[in-house]
Amino acid sequence: MKNIVYLLLAFTLTVGAQQSIDPTFEKEGKLTKVTYFHQDGSIAQKGFLKNKKLHGNWTSYDPSGNKLSMGTYEMGMKNGQWFFWKDNDLIEVIYDNNKIVNVLEWRSDEKVVAELN
Repeated sequence: MKNIVYLLLAFTLTVGAQQSIDPTFEKEGKLTKVTYFHQDGSIAQKGFLKNKKLHGNWTSYDPSGNKLSMGTYEMGMKNGQWFFWKDNDLIEVIYDNNKIVNVLEWRSDEKVVAELN
């Protein structure tokens, strides 16, 4: 189980390190829409800020435009369902105030369930 947590952390750091083009910021009501880019100009991440904290839906993409992760922040903390794609597998992580509550791993040929207590 720790391997999945370390994989998710490494994935997040890797995606963040790949960005070199300045992000864009657009005001949308009380939120600020943020878009980060890969070196080739394709979208790396997009989501929203509220009071300078990650808030609302966030999605990460690889340079080909395929989704890598998708989930929701509430005032800088991961909450609810997050999805992480890797090849043909899908990892679903349930967060509560930035803490992992449950992890489900969906493989193309089977379903593996892991639960944290």
